[in-house]
Amino acid sequence: MRGQIILSHGSDSSPDATKVSALAALAESLGRRTQRPDYGSDDARGHAGSVAPRIARLRATIEALDAPPLLVGSSMGAFVSGLVSLDVPVAGLLLLATPSEIPGYARKFDLRPAVPTLLIHGWRDEVCPLAGVQAFAARRRLPLLVLDDDHRLGASMDAIAAQFRLMLDQLASAA
Repeated sequence: MRGQIILSHGSDSSPDATKVSALAALAESLGRRTQRPDYGSDDARGHAGSVAPRIARLRATIEALDAPPLLVGSSMGAFVSGLVSLDVPVAGLLLLATPSEIPGYARKFDLRPAVPTLLIHGWRDEVCPLAGVQAFAARRRLPLLVLDDDHRLGASMDAIAAQFRLMLDQLASAA
């Protein structure tokens, strides 16, 4: 097995959520190790209250590894993955339905410059408006794939899986 991937689910979801489960299965079929932290107890603190405990949990998971992982996050999982990348080395970021901010939480979304990153978002995202992540991607000149989908990105799993596989291949060839 090569390459560690940590997949972080969205708020009020679980490690068995559709997107993270499908992407974990794909990664494992390609010989990668995956982890899916359970943020359920953190999410019980509300959106703003869950950010710091989620960051601490994800950071501890990363620090227990022997090499920087690829972080995959959906919604709140994407927000936290980006912020964690500011503090600990990561191999890359695949961020889905990323909020540009969490109401009531002091920090806005951010990530470490120069980390290979792909943002994927739905045109019809009713939870995390496209404008926020679009402006962030434009400022940083980051790739942003916008799909004809809503916040759950449920109709776009094939496209997401294809982008994920491409990212895994690119990271493997760069190693």
